Parts: sequence; C-alpha cells; structure tokens
Amino acid sequence: MSLTDKAIDRIRDLIQSGELPPGAKLPPEQQLAAELGLSRNLMREAVKALVVARVLEIRRGDGTYVTSLEPELLLSSIGSAVELLRGDTLLELTEVRRLFEPVATGLAATRISPAELAEVERHLNAMRAAWDDVERLNEHDAAFHRAVVAATGNATLATLLEGISGRTLRARVWRGLVDDNAAARTVAEHEAIYQALAAGDAALAQAAALLHVSTTERWLREHLEPNGGVPSGVMNA
Repeated sequence: MSLTDKAIDRIRDLIQSGELPPGAKLPPEQQLAAELGLSRNLMREAVKALVVARVLEIRRGDGTYVTSLEPELLLSSIGSAVELLRGDTLLELTEVRRLFEPVATGLAATRISPAELAEVERHLNAMRAAWDDVERLNEHDAAFHRAVVAATGNATLATLLEGISGRTLRARVWRGLVDDNAAARTVAEHEAIYQALAAGDAALAQAAALLHVSTTERWLREHLEPNGGVPSGVMNA
C-alpha cells in the first residue's frame, strides 16, 4: 500500500468513525496533517483522491467538506466507467443485470405503493403509444425499469442497476432498429412485469423480469461480432 493510500485510509477512518460525519468540514490542512501524523503533501493527495471519489467536496473560499455519502452520489461514477468497457464485457454486464434486476423486481412487488405502481404504468402506456418511435420506446423502457427498482426503496441497488443499464439500453435501441418485432415483444414483456407488480406476486414478477433481461442477453450473444466486439450500431445507438 502506498503512502497516499494510507493517508486516504486515515481520512476514511475519521469518516467511518463518525468524527467527520456527512456535511462536516475538514480541519485546516496543516492541522489535520499534524493530527494524523502525515505530511501536508500526502494529506493534499489524499484529499484530491477522495474528492474524485465524491467522498469529499471542495467549496471554493470556504473549505473541504464531507459529502452526503449517499449511494446515488458515491456510486454514480459506475455508469461512466461502464461506458469505457468494450467487447465481451458487455455480455458480462448483462449477466450482472440478469442476477440483480429480477430479484429487485420481485422485491419491488412486495413493496410498491399505489403511486409507484401508477408511475410504472405511466411508462408502460407511453411505450404502447411510442410503438413506431424506437427512441421514445426505449426512453420509457429505461424509465419503466428505474421506476420499478426505485419501488424497492433500496438506493444502493437502484444506483448500481442504473449504472450498468446504459449500454444495454443502447443494445435494445439497436435491436429495435433491426428487428421489426422488437417493439411488440418489448411491450409484452413489460406488460407481464407490470401485471405481476400489480398483483403483488414477487415470484411472478421475478420470473417476468428474468425473461425480459434474458431476451436482451440472448440477442447480444447472437449479434456480437466474431472477434467479440460490439456491432457498430450498438455503439452508435
């Protein structure tokens, strides 16, 4: 472990112990460095790294503060990292989604409120209305899934799934462009998920979501280029 990593760990320890809770202002650099037995250079590098990780934020002319530490903030960079992945890694992402999203959908069926169910239905209706508009269809497709996962009340799960779904969303757009039956199939799969949620049937909701995610995964396996690359249409959609 490098000296900078050790410095980062020392600051994290203060945050985890509650000495520096969310929203707290860090002591002046020289004071904090002395308290932790670190050089000012090491302290500066550690703070920079934690700012990049969104654990800390610098407020110009005011000081450095601990952020809210909410999952939506700390895990939001996952989506940016995912966008840099290539080739067969896209299949790995759909496998991860297949492991998480059906379970999340089943959980949502046990927790979803009438207002949340109405939001899911709103996006389903918008998908039906956008039958011939692939971009709008997929926009509401993504919003449908966000609304479902939000109904779990688990912000960490919602942020993780949002982070890994960006590229699969483009894959669905590409599928819609090359497959005339994609719109009908997509709407039918979402209808099944909605009906299971409305019935409060966790097992059925999980099964319906698994079928839907597996459809995307199967399409990708069939259309990945021989060298493992992603078809250019997926990248550009």
